[in-house]
Amino acid sequence: MPAQIQLIDAKPHQTLTLAFPGEGVALRGRIQVPGDKSISHRSLMLGSMASGETRIKGLLLGEDPRSTAACFRAMGVQMSALDEEWVTVQGVGLGNLQEPVDVLDAGNSGTTLRLMLGLLASHPDRFFAVTGDASLRSRPMDRVIQPLSQMGADMWGRMGNRLAPLAVRGKSLKPIQYHSPVASAQVKSCILLAGLMTAGETTVIEPSLSRDHSERMLTAFGADLAIDHQSCSVTVKGPCTLSGQTIIVPGDISSAAFWLVAGAITPGSDLVIENVGINPTRTGILAALQAMEADITLENQRQVTGEPVADLRVRYSALKAAQFDGDLIPRMIDEIPVLAVAALFARGTTLITDAAELRVKECDRITVMAQQLTRMGGRVQELPDGLEIVGGSALQGAEVDSHGDHRVGMSLAIAALRAKATTTIQRAEAAAISYPTFVATLQNLCQSPEL
Repeated sequence: MPAQIQLIDAKPHQTLTLAFPGEGVALRGRIQVPGDKSISHRSLMLGSMASGETRIKGLLLGEDPRSTAACFRAMGVQMSALDEEWVTVQGVGLGNLQEPVDVLDAGNSGTTLRLMLGLLASHPDRFFAVTGDASLRSRPMDRVIQPLSQMGADMWGRMGNRLAPLAVRGKSLKPIQYHSPVASAQVKSCILLAGLMTAGETTVIEPSLSRDHSERMLTAFGADLAIDHQSCSVTVKGPCTLSGQTIIVPGDISSAAFWLVAGAITPGSDLVIENVGINPTRTGILAALQAMEADITLENQRQVTGEPVADLRVRYSALKAAQFDGDLIPRMIDEIPVLAVAALFARGTTLITDAAELRVKECDRITVMAQQLTRMGGRVQELPDGLEIVGGSALQGAEVDSHGDHRVGMSLAIAALRAKATTTIQRAEAAAISYPTFVATLQNLCQSPEL
């Protein structure tokens, strides 16, 4: 049976149907993935706060970065259209954001909202109100509101620290030394951004290293940072002056992860994903798949505007189960849903723990992945902080639901590659949040295996 992939637009949601023979379609050729989402957000934000012009190439054109752009445009920042190869940002300089005439809407983007709060809270004598979609409004903001409050930030909302919306009155903040209870790049970045305009040294100490895109980019823009990898601490000395830069955004390893797993589990596959960022704080998925004996090699390794980049080649191999926990989890937290798919095809039982952070993403990814993969015939047990996955089950097509979560929806599509009969994914439009061309790439790979 030939592969059949169809995206049906039935307002208000889209449905993705995928029909495969069960052994999958060999994926061969060379592809590229969209720009790194984390770097895209930060390039827009720091470009907005810098003095002078920032030029960005390869920006992710997903919904989340568009939310960031819309928020900063509403505060007086001029940007070129985001559908161009090069995006130009005319920075207003630190402290010069204007009060918006309306509520700032972060959409589905937790990165937009949490990082932006650090900047808004440190703009004296200006008032801001922020909100997001239903999913974002349900997600916890305490993790950034608490440290900002320790710095003297003034913010409140009708539902405590949820977005309903949340109001912020900017103030001159005081520096703090904050011991974060979680390894979170969003928490760390929020506090560092607040520290840019705060006189003195603001320090964030994490239990383990989270992704360091903010540190790399802040340093490039001219911020005064001190980084101690041994103590997992970062200090910013304020007030700072940022200068506009030229940023080349590498491909997002979180997006590449779907094709790494697809190639690893589908017989006959030999796929190269070009120009992928391999920042060591983000390569947990590579370490995890290699621990499962996936055949992955890094080719053409190089540096692009301060970030390590490579072409990733993946070939089909027989996977084996493994156990994942501890410091590896923060390095692959967004890739765990698709790692769970890989575990379905590994010999033995895979155990993923220390990943309770998955419960406060766009949905409760632990519960949802366990439920949806079980519907397809997988043997998946939900744990308080992770998943137990027994490999070797033959998957069957089923009707599943992304729950509005882009990474869940795309992970289910990869699982469908090895499921017999038809899989139907409800709310498939969620993929556009981080990977607008995901369905088109999947169709091209399955229908034209020799790209």
